[in-house]
Order: sequence, then structure tokens, then C-alpha cells
Amino acid sequence: MQLRIEESIIHQFYQNDGQVGLRLAPSALTEDDQLHDLLVELTDVYTSKPAKGYASFLKDDEEGDPSPFPEQLSSWYDGQLEFVEFSQQSAKLLLEELQNYNLLEAGFLLVTRYQHISTEYLLVCFLPVKEGVTINPDLAVDRSSQLDITKVQLAARIDLTEWKTSPESERYISFIKGRAGRKVSDFFLDFLGCTERLNSKAHTQQLVDSVQEYAKQSELENEQRQALNKAAYDYCDDQWKQGDTVKIKDLSEQFAEQYPVEKSFESFSKDFAEQNSRELVDDFPADKSTLRKLVKFQGQGGGVSVGFDHTALGERVHYDPATDTLTINGTPPNLRDQLRRYFGIDS
Repeated sequence: MQLRIEESIIHQFYQNDGQVGLRLAPSALTEDDQLHDLLVELTDVYTSKPAKGYASFLKDDEEGDPSPFPEQLSSWYDGQLEFVEFSQQSAKLLLEELQNYNLLEAGFLLVTRYQHISTEYLLVCFLPVKEGVTINPDLAVDRSSQLDITKVQLAARIDLTEWKTSPESERYISFIKGRAGRKVSDFFLDFLGCTERLNSKAHTQQLVDSVQEYAKQSELENEQRQALNKAAYDYCDDQWKQGDTVKIKDLSEQFAEQYPVEKSFESFSKDFAEQNSRELVDDFPADKSTLRKLVKFQGQGGGVSVGFDHTALGERVHYDPATDTLTINGTPPNLRDQLRRYFGIDS
């Protein structure tokens, strides 16, 4: 990835007697190959996270606990605060949130301003650590702490260019979505003083439902329906990989070229959304995990997990809705080997 680091700094959070402490860096980092490699790896991990949310800062007339972060950000961006001071204020603010939520998080807060192509970003990321074993210069085994980049869960990226040029936008902040329950990302959003505006998972699910119903009502043959789903998946997946949004109009034009039917997908999807009292925006960032429903059947429950491509249905996989029975002809080799060993059958 071609990125230019403009300013970057790291502050440390540590645990001490059941409390979380903060060690502030006095100056910004000097850009070198190691820092550049760290940022490239981190941005790659961030981009590849399948589930992200999209947010903007809370407005004055909105409910929610206000955070000083947006004001601090503006002061820094307008030149009233030095970058180091801004980052230190942010770290202190995060420390307060950790204490308020009674969270004991050890790790490092990375704040970096960088430019990619013509867009300027601010990445605010909490880097977790993991204990590891290494060999010291005396060739003895030694324990050490290392950054666990792949396990990053607290991270948000502010599109500074969009924030300044289009302040009315509702998705100039992207963040990693947390898991079930009280999401970890919720706590991080409180620290940043922003709120989720666009639920990419819900919009992607609406798109999946629209594509499948469109194929059904267009009375396409089974192979054509599968091809339509695959075309939708490929388009959305390409947009996701490029960090671009899914545009209903563009997808509709692709469908029209491959399967010219009486009603365009763009028109159908709007009507379908209205009929089901659901919202469908013209363009949105796709949710990677939800996209897979276009090309795969998968589910789990009661100790059973099953997944297979759409193209396998009616070929290797047969479903009887009357008895709710799934028949698989030919098991995957690794599963077959496990079953044969379990029953004592020679391979």
C-alpha cells in the first residue's frame, strides 16, 4: 500500500495492582522503515476486517454523552494544538473511559496521520500485546511482549478529507465492529464521541434479499439465478476489496447487460424495500460476511455446522422440505477420513 506518514505517536497503557496506568510519549515517532512497515501491516489488517461500522461525530442536538475528542481534533487540525499534545489529550481521555468502564486493558494507543492517494486519514488504534518466547543475544530463552496486530479490535479511521469537505456526511468514520453483547466497539465510540450512522450489515442483507427475490420474480432458470447471485457477489466483493461502496445503479446496469428483463434491478429493489418497510440506500459499504450468503448456504445449531456453495444444491446436495432432510452425496475427503477412522474402516 502506498501511504505517506505525516505524524505518528504511541502511548502505553499498563496494568498495576488492579489499576490501569498511562505512560505518555513526549514526542512523535521518527518515520523509518519499521514504522512504515507497521502502518502498512496495520492498515492491511484493518481493511481486511470483514465487519466494520460507519459513524460520524454526535451533533449538538443529539442525545448521548458528549466527548471532548471532536473538539480536540478540530483544535489540532486548525493548528491550535500540536500533534503531540492532541495525542496526549486523547490518551488521557481514553484512560478516563477505561477507568469509568472498569476495564483493565494493557496495550498501546497508536495515533497516526497519513495520506493515501489524495485522501488524508487519522487512524486511532489500540494495539493489544501478547506474551511470547524469543532467543536473546546470549542464545538463552527469554520471554518478551509483542504487538498482536491481527487481534486488533479497538480501531477507528477518520477520513479527514471528507470530515472537512463534507461535514454533513454520516460515514467519515469507520470502525471495527465488535462481537455479540455489549460490543467492545461501543466503548471506543464513546471515547471518540461519535455514533454509528450506517449499518453495513443490515444494508448488505437487504441487498442479498433483493437480489434473490429479483431472480425469483424474474422467473430465471436455476443456473441463471446462481449466475445472477455470483455476478452480484463478484461486483460487491471487488468494491469491498477496493474500499469502495456498493452502488445499486451500477449493479443494476450489470444485471441489465447479462439478463435484460422488463424491470430493472434498481427499480425493483426500491419497490421491494418499500413493500417490506425497509430502507435501501443508493450506495453503501458492503459487509463481507453477509455477502457470502449470495453464493453459499451455511448454518449451525444443535451441534451441527453445515455449509456449501449454491451450485452444489441439486447436484451433490439435495434438500427435502417435507421432511427437512439434507442429503449429501460424497463427503469432503478430510471429513470422510475422520468418519472412516471413527468406525474402524480401512481407508
